[in-house]
Amino acid sequence: MKSFFPVLVLALFCASAALAAPSGALAPFAGLEGNLDIAGGTAHIPVMNGAARNIMEANPDIRITVAGGGSGVGVQKVGEGLVHIGNTGRALKDSEIARYGLVSFPFAIDGVAVVVHPQNPVGALGKEQLKKIFAGEISNWKEVGGLDAAISLYIREDGSGTRETFESRALDAGQSAAKSNVVSSNGAMKTAVAQDPNAIGYVGIGHLDDSTKGVILDGMVPSQQNAADGSYTVTRLLYMNTKGQARGLTGAFIDYIYSADGKAIIAKAGYIPMDRP
Repeated sequence: MKSFFPVLVLALFCASAALAAPSGALAPFAGLEGNLDIAGGTAHIPVMNGAARNIMEANPDIRITVAGGGSGVGVQKVGEGLVHIGNTGRALKDSEIARYGLVSFPFAIDGVAVVVHPQNPVGALGKEQLKKIFAGEISNWKEVGGLDAAISLYIREDGSGTRETFESRALDAGQSAAKSNVVSSNGAMKTAVAQDPNAIGYVGIGHLDDSTKGVILDGMVPSQQNAADGSYTVTRLLYMNTKGQARGLTGAFIDYIYSADGKAIIAKAGYIPMDRP
C-alpha cells in the first residue's frame, strides 16, 4: 500500500509557509488588514508598486492600489480624503498645507533630464539654447547643430512636479511655448519622444532608457549619481504626503519605504534613497 505521509508533510509545510507571519522590514504588517490607496506623481509609481507587491505578498489581507495623475492630483486626492497617500514630485505649497493639513515625507532624490529622439545628432545644449527652444525662439534643429527640421516641443501637464522642476531649474522659471504638445506622464513623454525624430521633452532621470537620449545640459550629464552628488542641478525630491499624521497601515507603509528594503526598491527604480527626516 502506497504511503501518503510525505505528501501530507509537504502539504502541511506549504500551508505553514503560506501562513507564516511577515518578518524583517515587513514584520509591522503582521495582523494588519484593509485597503491603502495611493495616487499622484507618476515618477513614484515604480517605487510604490514595488513596495505594494512585497507587502501584499507578505500579508494577503492588505490591498494596495497605486495610481498616477500627477502631483496636483496627488495633493487634491489626499487633501479631500480620496486616497491615503498623495505623491508629489515637488514640495507642497504653504497654501496646500494650510488648506488640507498635509504632512510631507521626502524619500528620494530624482533629476529631470532633457530628452530627444535617439537618432537626433544633437546630444548637448546650453541652458540659453534650451530656454529659447522651449520659448519658441529657436524652432529648427539646424540652429543648434542638428538637422534642418522643425523642433517638436513636448511638455507635461499643469500641476506636474516634473514640469515644475524642469521650468524652475532648467528654464530658470521660464515658460513653455503655447504650441507645445502636452503629455500626462513620464511614460507618455518617453513614448512621444521615441516616436518623433524631431521631438524634445523631459523626463525624470529614473525613466531614462534606450528609447530616448538624455541631453547634456551646460556640460552636466544627466545621471542619478550626478544628481546625488550635486554635479547635475536639475533635481527635485520625491514626496509622499498624508492628511495629518500617518497612522495604522498608512504609517506602516511609509515606514517601509524608509527601511533597508524600501531603499533597495528606490535604488532599483533609479532614484537616490533618503533617510527619514
